[in-house]
Amino acid sequence: MAYTRKDVGNLTREERRRFVDALLTIKRRGEYDDFVRTHIRYFTADGENGLRPAHMAPSFLPWHRKFLLELERALRRVDSSVTVPYWDWTRHRTTTSVPWREDLMGGNGRRSDQQVTTGPFAYAHGNWTLREGVTDGEFLTRDLGRARAPIQLPTKSELEWALKDPVYDVAPWDSTARKGFRNKLEGWGTGRGSASWLNHNRVHRWVGGVMLGGASVNDPIFWLHHAFIDLQWTRWQRRHRGARYLPATPPGRGDAQRGRIVARHQKLPPWDVTPDELEDMGQIYRYA
Repeated sequence: MAYTRKDVGNLTREERRRFVDALLTIKRRGEYDDFVRTHIRYFTADGENGLRPAHMAPSFLPWHRKFLLELERALRRVDSSVTVPYWDWTRHRTTTSVPWREDLMGGNGRRSDQQVTTGPFAYAHGNWTLREGVTDGEFLTRDLGRARAPIQLPTKSELEWALKDPVYDVAPWDSTARKGFRNKLEGWGTGRGSASWLNHNRVHRWVGGVMLGGASVNDPIFWLHHAFIDLQWTRWQRRHRGARYLPATPPGRGDAQRGRIVARHQKLPPWDVTPDELEDMGQIYRYA
């Protein structure tokens, strides 16, 4: 029977407690850091060589769908009542909104070094030491809203701009694609600075701290953000009935993207699953 992922704003106090406790448990067991390592390993950009299954590519959405599902399964092995809530950043838009409660994600980082000092993931509590990352920092950091050069979270209209595109993705299947739902949602825009950070990408920038790089999984808000991104794929599918993951087949010989992206029926590393198999999750979970 399918379980339900809820808006974080609709969680009960008990649901918040169980979710946080399950996260702290898999962190204590060492499982959580495996997820951090996986994300770092597959944080491959356009300019690098080899396959890029997780970012700047069509498989951005199915890769993170599977990633999120694996985390959720780990949490549910601890507590079968737990599901990953989603953060609707078009509604919960301030530094004191629901996700940043003392009993959930905790708040902003302090001004001096961006260290998060409130909530269950604060370093001082001893339960959330960062062991995997691109720097040597041991504590969770955030810079909500970017104090020195403020930016705003994406709006409903900016999200709608992505959702109304009827085509999943288009060539050249990377961060430069100007059309297609996937890149409009992933958020690689044109120009420089904040104007080029759209939707998914801008949320990472808005949170700041460890959310800015390959080790972004070190901040548990990562999962709430990506649950909302996953919900957008579901909404897009409902709106554009019959629209499928693209490309359906691998790029041909001589194409610069050959061997660099995952087609619909190709395996999505590090798992033995294809984008085709991840398009419909209705029998596993649904969104409320």
